[in-house]
Amino acid sequence: METVKEKKTAKQERATMRISGAEAIIHCLLAEGVDLIYGYPGGAIMPVYDELYKFQDKLTHILTRHEQGATHAAQGYARVSGKVGVAMATSGPGATNLVTGLADAQIDSTPMVCITGQVARHLLGSDAFQETDIIGISTPVTKWNYQVTKASEIPEILAKAFYIAKSGRPGPVLIDITKNAQFDEFDFSYEPCKAVRSYNPFPKPEMKAIEAAANMINEAKKPYVIFGQGVILGEAEAQLKALVEKAGIPAAWTILGLSAMDTAHPLNVGMVGMHGNYGPNVLTNECDVLVAIGMRFDDRVTGNLETYAKQAKVIHFEIDPAEINKNVKADIGVLGNAKESLELLLPLIKENTHDSWHQEFKKKYQIEFDTVIHKDIHPTKEGLTMGEVIEQINTASKNKAVIVSDVGQHQMIACRYAKFNQSKSNITSGGLGTMGFALPAAIGAKMGAMDREVVAIIGDGGYQMTIQELGTIFQNKTPVKIVVLNNEHLGMVRQWQELFFEKRYASTIMTNPDFVKIAEGYHIKAKRVTERKELQAAVEEMIASKEAYFLEVKVEQEDNVFPMIPTGASVSDIRLK
Repeated sequence: METVKEKKTAKQERATMRISGAEAIIHCLLAEGVDLIYGYPGGAIMPVYDELYKFQDKLTHILTRHEQGATHAAQGYARVSGKVGVAMATSGPGATNLVTGLADAQIDSTPMVCITGQVARHLLGSDAFQETDIIGISTPVTKWNYQVTKASEIPEILAKAFYIAKSGRPGPVLIDITKNAQFDEFDFSYEPCKAVRSYNPFPKPEMKAIEAAANMINEAKKPYVIFGQGVILGEAEAQLKALVEKAGIPAAWTILGLSAMDTAHPLNVGMVGMHGNYGPNVLTNECDVLVAIGMRFDDRVTGNLETYAKQAKVIHFEIDPAEINKNVKADIGVLGNAKESLELLLPLIKENTHDSWHQEFKKKYQIEFDTVIHKDIHPTKEGLTMGEVIEQINTASKNKAVIVSDVGQHQMIACRYAKFNQSKSNITSGGLGTMGFALPAAIGAKMGAMDREVVAIIGDGGYQMTIQELGTIFQNKTPVKIVVLNNEHLGMVRQWQELFFEKRYASTIMTNPDFVKIAEGYHIKAKRVTERKELQAAVEEMIASKEAYFLEVKVEQEDNVFPMIPTGASVSDIRLK
């Protein structure tokens, strides 16, 4: 039996060991529970990859075909799993290729740690081969970044990186590590970060604000909830459901809030925003109390701020103090994690139904259904619609799939018509609107939830921006399902050209390759659908497949997405056609 002294000595030996900076990075990742990294090797990060080779039994590295693909895969993994996504690249162009993914993660609040190699410390600032100032470049698009020049800094800085990335309002962190710091040895020990001076990621809700919010909700005649991704990030789905059911409040979602609440729930009234549902948009300007939960009043949600919900009193539940009163002035701002805030609010809420108010949403939905929805998902015209494809995917997957959408018309259609009964099911690029996001993000999403069906919905334009990630799918045998809705146009830009630029289709017509042959070249089973009679069977075959599957659906070339709020217009001015 070990003595107390022997146990203490053993603990000390485990706590410190003489290793290189590169090996220290691996131990830090393992200590943070990381078991999956996306990346692309190169000269300045080679010492770390050499150490990765020795830890293959504990840490899986996924070789993407482009560094941007690594960031989007890390995002998809983080969004589905709730863990921190990790991406790695070399210096210079390897590092700069991460910037789009960093910016996307920053605006969409995705926890991600990116590690880049850098030239040796004595070469910094000398324009050495593959040297770029990635700290300066990435500062505007990261939650925090830091350049490590000494091996001894690595444990503290990486611990801080993971803490900052995942705490409070999550976001991306970039750590740049010089080559000498990777080679040098030091006495390694690791302590997870639990706090950073002057950084308060978990503000405590004030009971005065909670009580005032409860009184305002209880007195409201036409209360209305709009919820965003803060509900998902704060794990407040149950509390949101309890609130709207107890108070009888209709609730709408932003595109990143989608799936926080079952789409079939009777109090779920649909999507707000530029291509959102008719009722949720128009009735924003008729409610008397607007309760915003974990959303930031993005311009695509509000339209013209001069006319947005001016009649309503606004309650804003938000974890980031910078978002309260930034775009829309709140009568009551409740700072804190959504779950904690709503749990404090719930006992103070009176039971209610607001039946007549609900009827207003139902009336508006019927108008939209008759004018838009029925034609989208049950068309009688010859050409295939994007909406009917999404409806077939819903049916075949029993509303259980994770839908990863790219950016454009297909994204809006997917968000409008996809049905979900589980949280963390809608993965898309919201704030940045990154074309090329979906294919690599679907890879990460599948690896973050291997037990779930993952379907990527992509347009023919965005697909070709990261099409090389088919190689990542092939190499890793990742069973993602890929649906390209091919209208042979940059569809959303073409729609704007039709509506606002007198049909001057400047540079939006696509001459595409044979997508099926390309998929088959990567040994991925592929099929093309050109007629409605082929669609159901093809979708069912895709969903039933245990391997990766590519499905191209040729849809109408000049179909538009409605409803639509023109840029700068009021939410009340939404167009149905």
